[in-house]
Amino acid sequence: MRGTVVVLVAPRQIELQTYDVAGPGPGEVLLEVVRANVCGSELHIWRGHHPTVKMGSVLGHEMLGRVLALGAGVDRDYAGAPLRPGDRVVCAYFITCRKCPACQAGRFNLCVNCYRYWSQPADAPPHFHGAFGTHYYVHPDQYFYRVPDEIPDAAAASANCALSELLFALDQAGLASGEQVVVQGAGGLGLCALAVAKARGAKTIVIDGVPGRLELAHRFGADMVIDFREHDTPEERAARVAALTGGAGADVAVEVTGVPAAFAESIHLVRPGGRVVELGNISPGHLTPFDPGTLTRRGVQILPAIRYHPWYLKRALDFLAATRARFPFEALLDAEYPLRDVGRALEDSDQRRVTRASLVMGR
Repeated sequence: MRGTVVVLVAPRQIELQTYDVAGPGPGEVLLEVVRANVCGSELHIWRGHHPTVKMGSVLGHEMLGRVLALGAGVDRDYAGAPLRPGDRVVCAYFITCRKCPACQAGRFNLCVNCYRYWSQPADAPPHFHGAFGTHYYVHPDQYFYRVPDEIPDAAAASANCALSELLFALDQAGLASGEQVVVQGAGGLGLCALAVAKARGAKTIVIDGVPGRLELAHRFGADMVIDFREHDTPEERAARVAALTGGAGADVAVEVTGVPAAFAESIHLVRPGGRVVELGNISPGHLTPFDPGTLTRRGVQILPAIRYHPWYLKRALDFLAATRARFPFEALLDAEYPLRDVGRALEDSDQRRVTRASLVMGR
């Protein structure tokens, strides 16, 4: 059996490469990819801004797969659910070694070996290290969970990484019912942040400037939106947030745009003592002017979040099952492409012509 992967050969340059598909080794699972999404982080990698995923690696990490074969010793997922070929699964895109200093300290999202497999070159067996491909290997120490039958493919595909990461990040922020949350950006991460905040009883404000994304924010239940086209300076947006929150500012800001200037703006959107959850900016070396005096004098807390504790992936599936009638997660993926059109999917995502592109295998 042969399969295809999408390889990053240079910044903004990709190549489809074909390899033999071997059976899974002990503790591994071989998946057939059902669909893989273009996450915002994928665009950072494609542009060549990711510090770990190198040229020659396989792109893709947010995906849904179907079990083709189980390696020796694997008959259940990480929650103990029985597993057999044909089952749909989602997996954390990173491993959790449980042995490094970060894992030993309980900071499992910061495992120093997290990209041990994803960062390998495509020509290193078993080749299928990323989600942009026909097949994918789940390695030992890589958490994975069976998807409940009632969750549609398009919803399940966003469980990792978007929804899991926002469930984790807002737990780290201690978001409470009745608090006011401003979400900077209404892409995939922003809409997941909105859904989690709404489900926890928060009042929500969403900032974006793309009409389709603002429409989706309304469908996900945003209480208020701020349109970049009407409030086109940081000062205007901060004043608008203040006006919508009784003059105080939000309790929590969630920055998921990936634009450094948005982080600098975030501290002006929250009340004194407020919290800023920073997820969007993951590329080192991209700088922005920042006002530390305002941060200090207003007592704002900065809470960076990357990845998640891997069992949050099961919580994401539980969240989808419990809220499937409330939030239109399937609509989050608003453009589908066959694998051969992955270049167009990346370009459309980069230009914000779509909210969340999804590669659907077999199309």
